[in-house]
Amino acid sequence: MISVSGKHWEEIKSNKRIIDKIKIDHSLNDIQSKIVLTRNYSDEEIFLIKNIIKLNNPFLNSKDFLIGCRLLKTNIENKKKILIIGDYDVDGCMATSLLVNFITYNNSRVDYYIPDRFKDGYGASKNLIIELIKKFNPNLIVFLDCGSNSNDAIKYLKSKMIKTLVIDHHNTVIPYPDADVFINPKKKEIEYNKYKYLCTTFLVYLFLDMYTKINNLKNQIKDDQIYVLLATVADVMPMRGINKILAKNVLNSFDIGKNFILKNFFKILNIKNRLTLYELGYKIAPLINAAGRLENANQIVKLFTSNSENQKLSICKKIYNLNQKRKLIENEILNELDYKEFQNQNSVLFFYKSNLHEGVIGIIASRIKDYFNKPCVVLTNSNDILKGSVRSTSNFNVGEYIQKSIKLNLLLGGGGHNLAAGITLKKSQLINFKIYLNNQYKKINKHFKNLYFSNISINSVAVDFLKNIELLGPYGNNNPTPLFLIQNVKFNKPTITKNKFINCFINKNKKNIKSVSFNHLQSKISYEILNSKNCFDVIVKIKNNIWNNNSSIELEIIDLIKNTNKT
Repeated sequence: MISVSGKHWEEIKSNKRIIDKIKIDHSLNDIQSKIVLTRNYSDEEIFLIKNIIKLNNPFLNSKDFLIGCRLLKTNIENKKKILIIGDYDVDGCMATSLLVNFITYNNSRVDYYIPDRFKDGYGASKNLIIELIKKFNPNLIVFLDCGSNSNDAIKYLKSKMIKTLVIDHHNTVIPYPDADVFINPKKKEIEYNKYKYLCTTFLVYLFLDMYTKINNLKNQIKDDQIYVLLATVADVMPMRGINKILAKNVLNSFDIGKNFILKNFFKILNIKNRLTLYELGYKIAPLINAAGRLENANQIVKLFTSNSENQKLSICKKIYNLNQKRKLIENEILNELDYKEFQNQNSVLFFYKSNLHEGVIGIIASRIKDYFNKPCVVLTNSNDILKGSVRSTSNFNVGEYIQKSIKLNLLLGGGGHNLAAGITLKKSQLINFKIYLNNQYKKINKHFKNLYFSNISINSVAVDFLKNIELLGPYGNNNPTPLFLIQNVKFNKPTITKNKFINCFINKNKKNIKSVSFNHLQSKISYEILNSKNCFDVIVKIKNNIWNNNSSIELEIIDLIKNTNKT
């Protein structure tokens, strides 16, 4: 089926015999069994549907982790100067905060530095390292959420007899940086490569868990899992495996009243619901990211490491105001976009404007990617080069192609992971980079189809159905909320809300279900919802709409297929 937005939709095919076996073996229904089968859930993930599983550390036998713990212990016990360099996003700041708090608790000296997006650029360059050595004179430098491609900087540190420990999850290629310890699950030959879906904060948490265990220390990180989950969600890591175990455990047991920072975030943002992944990813993460986008992210580490509640509250309020400013900048740019320019492109979407604010280009790329479900590159001038942010879809590993582009001399530099990356390039190479990236995308996307789980009746949309779907959550990257097809419906009472999305009712056989569409108002989907009196087949998510801790069923409209039948 071809939708009004031009997407090809098909129902997911599955083996009925295997589904029946899963139903019997695990006491699940048809839809649950189909999700388990088509997403290839592990036995552990199946058990997690109806149970809580203890989070176990899978790295306790890792050689890299063991050597890293020894290196850190030597420097802590000998009161050596330790410097942590982290990335300026949520993952980098949370990882840095965890390690700063841990080292401070163990009565050792630690300094930290989060590079300034505007002054220092991305990552730990050799020039930055030279400046930081002069300022901090460290014996050990720990790179968190960066360093995987800082070969020159780490080579320079080695020449200065300064020890280095890298804990990172970004894509890396041989030759790896010659660090004393290099922990990265993206290293192809490593024994823990199967955990390449973990963010850096999770790796740091497990590293400190191992350090605590092998040194018979008091558990100092037991309350930090909420920050690991925050980083996991903010970095759009797959909600599978131990990420999913973490999420379910935290959401099941976390008491927000006992966490000063998150309690005040909820108050400032006027959030009155229980904690969900949505609040973490779409409400709190943008506040934290705003500091690095518009100012400097060192204040975020100060927020999560300070002992002063007054200072914490002051920073919370400040970054809220920064995020409001970020929204204004973002909306101004988005309102100027000509969406018709992107509508019929079957390639990676490129957007260039010479004077874009560098701090928001990643968000702009993300918004355009979401609107059109295609990878997007947003570029602007930065001194004498182009600086860009890339956001991608699950079927196109942009981090891999960025690394290959660097090897082909199409880019001056860049780094990232499957769904997001940053790049720098000469203006003269833009056309060649476009050609390369689009050729790779066409190969991957040639036979790509959008899939929904099942055709359901409108009467199926009920509380029990939703509860059964939610048991397989929490949902996220690589475990998205299931999509369903409901045929032959009309739209009643469509209204535009906040000039951003559409509220309406989906109607069939005198049954109305409250629905929402987050598709861009200039999209063909929005046009049909607002103007058409015809019948449509709708692709939807079934959601639990929670407000003031009251819940109701709501459908999120993803796409429409024209249907000439009448209700």
